[in-house]
Amino acid sequence: MTMLLKTFGGIAAGAALATGALAQDVTPTAKEIRGPSPYVAVENEPAPKLIVDPPLPEGLAQGVFWAQYRVENLRIVPVFGPGALSVSPRVGHLHVIVDDLPWWWADASDNNTIDIAGLPPGEHKVTIALVDPNHNVIPGQVVILPFTVPASAPTRHVHVAK
Repeated sequence: MTMLLKTFGGIAAGAALATGALAQDVTPTAKEIRGPSPYVAVENEPAPKLIVDPPLPEGLAQGVFWAQYRVENLRIVPVFGPGALSVSPRVGHLHVIVDDLPWWWADASDNNTIDIAGLPPGEHKVTIALVDPNHNVIPGQVVILPFTVPASAPTRHVHVAK
């Protein structure tokens, strides 16, 4: 009987410890998700990193390119010019180029999704570059996404009222 009580006691103690361990909150902190506070300078900032997902098939079926992105160790904000190079935490924005056209646009919205509508069916390519406030590409932070808009996608034209 004593051995049985010791066994049950050991099992109960182990269950209590396991339950306590499982009940611990493992929710990531705001800093772990969002990065450092903008109110405190960051010493020895790690290099910025651009992560871009492939375009969403639901958009391509409509002739729309939607690609979600995120950055690490840089904040996407509409701040430009030489003075912004010394801001800490680091700031910058994206340059987006469609089909190797000679022009691009700057995206400083940080809404986490690039949205390009009205693409005709066929092969396309979108280049997304992470840049500093002076529009200089951060080395190694360019993502090129080739994709196909299916022939079944509707073709839409934007009409501007005159």
